[in-house]
Amino acid sequence: MLTFLKLGGSLITDKHTPRTPRAGVLMRLMAEIAEARAAQPTLQIVLGHGSGSYGHVEAKKYGTRNGVHTPEQWRGLAEVQHVAGLLNHLVAEAAHKAGLPIVNVPPSASVRCRDGLIETMALDPIRAALEHALIPLVFGDVALDEARGGTIVSTEDVFRYLAVHLKPARILLAGSEAGVLTHWPAGEVIPEINSTESLSGLTGSHAADVTGGMTSKVREMLALARAVSDVEIRIFSGDEVGLVRAALIGEAAPGTLIRSR
Repeated sequence: MLTFLKLGGSLITDKHTPRTPRAGVLMRLMAEIAEARAAQPTLQIVLGHGSGSYGHVEAKKYGTRNGVHTPEQWRGLAEVQHVAGLLNHLVAEAAHKAGLPIVNVPPSASVRCRDGLIETMALDPIRAALEHALIPLVFGDVALDEARGGTIVSTEDVFRYLAVHLKPARILLAGSEAGVLTHWPAGEVIPEINSTESLSGLTGSHAADVTGGMTSKVREMLALARAVSDVEIRIFSGDEVGLVRAALIGEAAPGTLIRSR
């Protein structure tokens, strides 16, 4: 079974303090992924992670998401890529220490966008990794854009493109919240979202997030659910010990289910 798993930026970093990883949480999550693979050897995973406090601050400073045209903005694109890469290195290192066979696939090396949407991405490295029981690792990154010069693609953007081609059975988005809340921070978890009508009243992220916060992510996942039939998408908390492992092997159905109507 092919599963896409994202470790959210708010889960693996302190989003209120620039360049601050939650190292213990990251190591625990990688151990849970390793345990799930040991329990189900046929489990295939495409792993992704957000940027959290390693990318959104710089991206907001330079306005990279909206376009890259001036010399300062191009310099900013390089800075955003550098900072996002620092966290990516920590994630890959934690995975290696947990015994996970990670193959890093930086979107900036192969993605090309048009007006903020991914048009092409190299699929052969990801397919080859999966065929040989490896785990492709993607993340929120910069990319060239035919209309904007440059932009930022979120992990959800990458998952949406890959899902159309790879047809995963499940997409698991592990963050710091128990699911999609009716309102942040004290709302109740919405058990299921199957249309944009369910989004009224939702609030975005409580920290800097240039890719749009929770509402944007839910919209992206609804569009993905419409594009890929029968895919199960869940947003849930990775802070609950053991829940990522349980979700990967089908022992739990946590958080908010997103599917097309």
